[in-house]
Amino acid sequence: MSSVNPSIDDKNLRTGGLALLGALAMLGLGYAAVPLYDLFCRVTGFGGTTQVASEADASRAAQAGIDREISIRFDASTARDVPWSFRPAQATDTVRIGRRDIASYIARNDDSVAITGTATFNVEPAQAGKYFHKIQCFCFTEQTLQPGQEVNMPVLYYVDPAILEDEFMADVEQITLSYTFHRAKEAVSTGS
Repeated sequence: MSSVNPSIDDKNLRTGGLALLGALAMLGLGYAAVPLYDLFCRVTGFGGTTQVASEADASRAAQAGIDREISIRFDASTARDVPWSFRPAQATDTVRIGRRDIASYIARNDDSVAITGTATFNVEPAQAGKYFHKIQCFCFTEQTLQPGQEVNMPVLYYVDPAILEDEFMADVEQITLSYTFHRAKEAVSTGS
């Protein structure tokens, strides 16, 4: 008569296999977490993540013919390891919802060596992120400033008319656009 119950070795082998599969799944989720979180933030505007828009998107928003305005406040800072002066050219602006507008930031490298920086950004209140669309921005690429170099960095943006349909945004009168410059990761040298 054969035994219907699997042997202890078979149970241990099956348990070990399941544990290995679980560990591999956790490892895969660990690697996928950052891109998935980034995608989630970009789609939902979570955490004040702004949206990237095209010229065509901006044209469609402008055609909505909205006659409401909103105040935009501009904020700028640098990480400790970036010896730049960085500020908005204008502290606030009032823009028509759905219409393209341009803001400028001014950056100057106060160090004696060239520095490459990259800007992170967000908006406040955080729920406004999904309505704040950037068409062109210095934050899309790394910026290298030579010693003493000062540059004007424009941001072309608009506020999506859908903001007017969001009950959680009804009392919002001002959106703050914040940038922080960080030192870009150094390129790996390949020797000479």
